[in-house]
Amino acid sequence: MSKILIRGAKVLGGEPQDVLIDGETIEAVGTGLSAEGATVIEAGGQILLPGLVDLHTHLREPGREDSETVLTGTRAAASGGYTAVFAMANTHPVADTAGVVEQVYRLGKEAGYCDVQPIGAVTVGLEGKKLAELGAMHDSAAGVTVFSDDGKCVDDAVIMRRALEYVKAFGGVVAQHAQEPRLTEGAQMNEGVVSAELGLGGWPAVAEESIIARDVLLAEHVGSRVHICHLSTAGSVEIVRWAKSRGIDVTAEVTPHHLLLTDELVRTYDPVYKVNPPLRTERDVLALREALADGTIDIVATDHAPHPHEDKDCEWAAAAMGMVGLETALSVVQQTMVETGLLDWAGVADRMSAAPARIGRATGHGRPVSAGEPANLVLVDPAYRGTVDPADFASRSRNTPYEGRELPGRVTHTFLRGRATVMDGKLA
Repeated sequence: MSKILIRGAKVLGGEPQDVLIDGETIEAVGTGLSAEGATVIEAGGQILLPGLVDLHTHLREPGREDSETVLTGTRAAASGGYTAVFAMANTHPVADTAGVVEQVYRLGKEAGYCDVQPIGAVTVGLEGKKLAELGAMHDSAAGVTVFSDDGKCVDDAVIMRRALEYVKAFGGVVAQHAQEPRLTEGAQMNEGVVSAELGLGGWPAVAEESIIARDVLLAEHVGSRVHICHLSTAGSVEIVRWAKSRGIDVTAEVTPHHLLLTDELVRTYDPVYKVNPPLRTERDVLALREALADGTIDIVATDHAPHPHEDKDCEWAAAAMGMVGLETALSVVQQTMVETGLLDWAGVADRMSAAPARIGRATGHGRPVSAGEPANLVLVDPAYRGTVDPADFASRSRNTPYEGRELPGRVTHTFLRGRATVMDGKLA
């Protein structure tokens, strides 16, 4: 590999510096660097961050390649500045065996746009009745450390306890989709003023909060790690804050769309806004932003959920739940967190790279931008303003809630171990 010299980038938003990449590694960080024969990238005014890590991505392969594949999903990830993604288990067949997680892992290796770390199912077939092969998946070539039935809640307290006990043996974590199923039967959107006015079945906040409360107590009892997927309510924030104050080993994520969008958008009846958990109120959105800023919520995770056109181009009640998010996540975080003064760029690097890598044990990712570290990096132009056009997406699906909306920031370059996956805003 040839050398790459990034000139004048603001590392984590700080003073401009030069970064020299040699092969897979950062060779030097400083001012006035030079290297004979190096490819030079003039990065004045741009922000240099460690490559982003997404702890919650749906790549759909195997089984739903009509909506996404490992190749198209990782191309979307690279376009969004990601160098590692964790692929959720709700595929067809479900990723509940060593064979399936190894298949996804190898597809990621072949694609080459970012590292793909499969997430294993907690229960066989996501049915919530019997523990899946957690140990075998961990011991496989994929080295699974995160387990989740995402899309479904592990609602049986005994099964959840057993899973927490099992993963403790190898330092794994159970990532819970917190949704009490009986409280959300027939639910179509957030339960509140808007659902009452529209006559749509309400999804109460307590359906999320009650599961989180139970699971942090189970994690404390067992002495294990639990991670809360796509936390979405102000009440959930308070429960996680309380649990952390007790020393319980709980982490939590928030999605970009829950940092920006509210249930008022459902008045359009546009199924692009139908998502699980549902868009909540302005009060919830502001509480989530504050919690991400103060560290109660540890990370931003996209919950990138691609769907083919026909699954969204229908009446609200019949539409699939979910939104694509890999290519717009950093822009939404810039708008909601950086431009509001709640986080600086070093904080973004923590919430979108270092912390998710730490939770998922993604070695080599989320590392400091310093000499001797792996060259997993992303360059962002924060001054850019552009209108979201899903036709430009690398993802196979187009179900974005931001179509036609102006968002700030643009990923100009992404490097995976020193190799450019994105150059000048285009896939390499």
